[in-house]
Amino acid sequence: MSNSFPIRIVRGALTAADVDHALAALDAAEAADGVEALSEQHRLAVRNGGALHVVTEHGYANVLEPRDGEAPMAEAVVHPDHRGDGEGRVLVGAVLDAGAELGDRPQVWAHGDLPAARRVAAALGLDRHRELLQLRRPLTETLPELPERDDVVVRTYRPGDDDEILRVNNAAFDWHPEQGGWTPQEVDERTGSSWFDPAGVFLAFDAADPDTLLGFHWTKVDKPGLGEVYVVGVDPAAQGRGLGNLLTLAGLHYLAGRGLAEVELYVEGDNTAALHTYERLGFTRYRADITYRRP
Repeated sequence: MSNSFPIRIVRGALTAADVDHALAALDAAEAADGVEALSEQHRLAVRNGGALHVVTEHGYANVLEPRDGEAPMAEAVVHPDHRGDGEGRVLVGAVLDAGAELGDRPQVWAHGDLPAARRVAAALGLDRHRELLQLRRPLTETLPELPERDDVVVRTYRPGDDDEILRVNNAAFDWHPEQGGWTPQEVDERTGSSWFDPAGVFLAFDAADPDTLLGFHWTKVDKPGLGEVYVVGVDPAAQGRGLGNLLTLAGLHYLAGRGLAEVELYVEGDNTAALHTYERLGFTRYRADITYRRP
């Protein structure tokens, strides 16, 4: 690959200047595209480290250390004022090369499946691999009533719940490249964030065993007028009890009560059971995020 764009590889923490450079490109890209260029985990790594970073004159990318057996995941952005001259192709190629040091066949996310990302993927000969769907639902439309349950107690977050949330999350998502394998740090980052609201985290316990968490729904509000079904996790041992539907509805009623106009969620494109659940609750497809990898 010819490279007229100098590339710097940074392992560990970025300098303050590099952080400002990356965030400026991210904010400009989101304003221009209407889609965030980096997901939460990758954006947190800009400030907090924990990633391998690639920096070009107008671009930034990072790749996260993978879980055992998983492919490294990369994300990238080029400032919208400097697109179309090949810098994106060079940046993505460089982050895929860098990610290969961490594991076989790294994948790079293209949020929103935008035409510019498809052109870069085509120029590099990359294959589409994974599809993550964003679904949305108006909160101005009537929600189903919350079912009454005698066997389950649902309450909101209290200090001290973190260990049980972590246990259920990692059991429910042991297969998931991003959501699985959380450590206490991931929980602490989120409970310490500016958007965290304990009244928006719903926890379900068996009425006969009030100390053991069965499942949880963590909502999120960090965009004007838009809520998010951030995480719905059910302990595999409690599957089949209708907890996903119950917890999702509890969170939707809470978000509607905050006067929000709409709610979003993310679901794997091949998760047929979850798609059917969310479609029954009135969600429809809004956009797709795609991962690409080398053949």
